[in-house]
Amino acid sequence: MASSTRSVAASFLRSQISRTASAAIVRHTPKRTFSSIIAPSRPTLLPKPNSLRPIIPFPTILSQRRSLFIQTEPTPNPDALKFIPGLPVLPPKSASIEYTDGRQTNNSPLARSLFQLDGVQSVLYGPDFITVTKTPDSHWQWLKPEVFALVTEYLNNGSPVVTGDVAESEDTAPKEGDSEVVSMIKELLDTRIRPAIQEDGGDIEYRGFTPEGQVLLKLRGACRTCDSSTVTLKNGIESMLMHYIEEVKGVTQVLDQEEEVAQREFEKFEANLAKLKGGDAVPKSSGPHGIDAAP
Repeated sequence: MASSTRSVAASFLRSQISRTASAAIVRHTPKRTFSSIIAPSRPTLLPKPNSLRPIIPFPTILSQRRSLFIQTEPTPNPDALKFIPGLPVLPPKSASIEYTDGRQTNNSPLARSLFQLDGVQSVLYGPDFITVTKTPDSHWQWLKPEVFALVTEYLNNGSPVVTGDVAESEDTAPKEGDSEVVSMIKELLDTRIRPAIQEDGGDIEYRGFTPEGQVLLKLRGACRTCDSSTVTLKNGIESMLMHYIEEVKGVTQVLDQEEEVAQREFEKFEANLAKLKGGDAVPKSSGPHGIDAAP
């Protein structure tokens, strides 16, 4: 009797233990299941702390890079081409910057890269354009894609075209001691003449006004080496200044010392070339109307 009682008690105790364990498993199973679902998903939803990859979708990056659209425009100078990126190239009120030698490009990585291309003669930075002038013996067919690729790649990076401080345009700024005539000349150059010259991929720099009535100007960019630079000075700038200001008697182009030496050497070269080709050849600057175009 006692043994049967103990058997019944042991059976009852085993059933209670089994029921309690089952309840514990049921109570804790949801927690284990919940944590097992959350844990694996964390690495896919959150970036790694030391990851260098941007959290920007690829289509967004692609659209930002394609937002820069550079246009090219011809200039009156067949050896100069104007590149318009659609954004400011220099800070507001800055003077245009011209590089005529690769050794002058210490403050412009872009200009230094452009001069490394075979055929680039000069680079001009305007307010919202870049003018590249090539040598007469090179061809835009091969040079233009290389210049376009360099300008596009550099401006896409968002880096400034010129490093360091950029000088403001002061040649036509009003100064103490300016006479009424000089003030009128500067105003015409700044408001009427300079914008027209920049449309052709060039620029001008006011150098002074002589007692004889001559306005001293320096041409830059596409206008500096253009065959029609004399026509630009006489028929364009000179005519407008003489029309509005009676004290102006003419316009004279000013060259730097290095440019004067280079021009004299080039004139000697053309004169010697004209002698070799015959007495009928007339020395002129290179271009479509130069000696090379003569029969």
